[in-house]
Amino acid sequence: MAAGLSGLRVKFEPWLRRAFHLYWRFARGMTLGVRGVVLDAESRVFLVKHSYVAGWHLPGGGVEVGETFGEALQRELVEEGRIVLTAEPDLHGIFLNSHVSRRDHVAVFVITAFTQDHPPAPNREIVATGFFAADALPEDTTFGTRLRIAEVLHGVKLIPTWRSP
Repeated sequence: MAAGLSGLRVKFEPWLRRAFHLYWRFARGMTLGVRGVVLDAESRVFLVKHSYVAGWHLPGGGVEVGETFGEALQRELVEEGRIVLTAEPDLHGIFLNSHVSRRDHVAVFVITAFTQDHPPAPNREIVATGFFAADALPEDTTFGTRLRIAEVLHGVKLIPTWRSP
């Protein structure tokens, strides 16, 4: 009997996989995120290092249900960098982040008007932060982060995907 049940599982597995794919496609929908290219008076960029993913990144995160891009950006900047906007940020672009999902998009903003009362202390999510010159980024700064910085600071042609064309 166990062999018979095992055979049924193999037969129905492709059907179940398709069913779950359809469910997630319609239930999950598109995901949205925000990132900020925060530049200080010396054009150094603020980066964060997370505990749960490798490399240095622009600060940011997911847009919650009922939240605007601006609200999500402000929340993430405060949470990850103790950075408070003092003027509206400029939208740099919206990028397809297909290495996460074919339905994930990230809005990137440029921030030059802000306050930071002091650098944040490391915590369970953010283990390190700092402002870095574009020509002195930490070695393990992610490729997508380097692309956005080059676009903003050096006028490199904007690429509509997070990592590469």
